[in-house]
Amino acid sequence: MTTTAAPRATTQENPAALEHPIIFFDGVCGMCNRFVNIILRADRKGVFRFAPLQGETAQRLLPPLPDDPTEWSMLYLDERGVHDQSDASLEVYRRLGGWWAVLSLARFVPRFLRTPVYRLIARNRYRWFGRQETCRVPTPEERARFLP
Repeated sequence: MTTTAAPRATTQENPAALEHPIIFFDGVCGMCNRFVNIILRADRKGVFRFAPLQGETAQRLLPPLPDDPTEWSMLYLDERGVHDQSDASLEVYRRLGGWWAVLSLARFVPRFLRTPVYRLIARNRYRWFGRQETCRVPTPEERARFLP
């Protein structure tokens, strides 16, 4: 992963000023919400914050998203910029550390091989994993970790 922002995503504010990295996810996607649940359990130190791509935080910090939600990517914003698609997931695993860091070694698989697999899953995620009518509502215990 390079330290520059992903070509399709640049933050409108200074990413170096972030107190916590932010995982932007499709709030109505069943698979995306499962990923968030896994990361919430694994992130015992409370490093990450979460924000739906449909929310105010995404509108404020990210450039406009494509009109077609199946073209959306999970985005990870940290002090180095915005990471998208498989790079976003791999950065989350790297930051979690421990055995999760082993998964981040997939970054050595060339992006031209990773990206088509990521896009295939992203395009079919509603069909394969379901779609909710509304964005995920955090529990009272999780609320401080979620951004609008």
